[in-house]
Amino acid sequence: MGGVIGVLALQGDFREHKEALRRLGVEAREVRRPEHLKGLKGLIVPGGESTTIGKLAREYGLEEAVRKGVEEGLAVFGTCAGAIWLAREILGYPDQPRLGVLDVAVERNAFGRQVESFREDIQIRGFPEPFSGVFIRAPLFRRVGEGVEVLAELGGLPVLVRQGKVLAASFHPELTGNLRLHQYFLELSGL
Repeated sequence: MGGVIGVLALQGDFREHKEALRRLGVEAREVRRPEHLKGLKGLIVPGGESTTIGKLAREYGLEEAVRKGVEEGLAVFGTCAGAIWLAREILGYPDQPRLGVLDVAVERNAFGRQVESFREDIQIRGFPEPFSGVFIRAPLFRRVGEGVEVLAELGGLPVLVRQGKVLAASFHPELTGNLRLHQYFLELSGL
């Protein structure tokens, strides 16, 4: 399988995403600087702390570089905090750094605090069997723009969305051992 997928490695659970890609036979590159984006087919933005990810991405020049990459066709997959960073609007945090490439309004920690984390089977459109989502201080997509497709819901609320080549999940697929969502992103990336 040709092509390289980047994993934003500023903070958060980037190692787990790299391991998922390795298990799929895909070369993964840690991305910490704009020059690390060169030649990538896609970029995964992991869970972690969304404010920290946003501030570091801005400080290291990645915010503009990734935004330009998305405009030029780079596929991006944000999980949990990564999904927050991709959002156009972060409810209650208007000044938080964000990429703004996904037409959604997201609510941080919508499912509760760390101690209220849970695992729940969700049905993803196009997947024959349920997918076990790990929700840790998970965000929720409260508003979804016209061009955004809802791929999965939990309790009638969106938890997995896609707009073009931008994919965002409220949950952590990298913590399940199930590679189907990473495989879906590889296909979205053209691999």
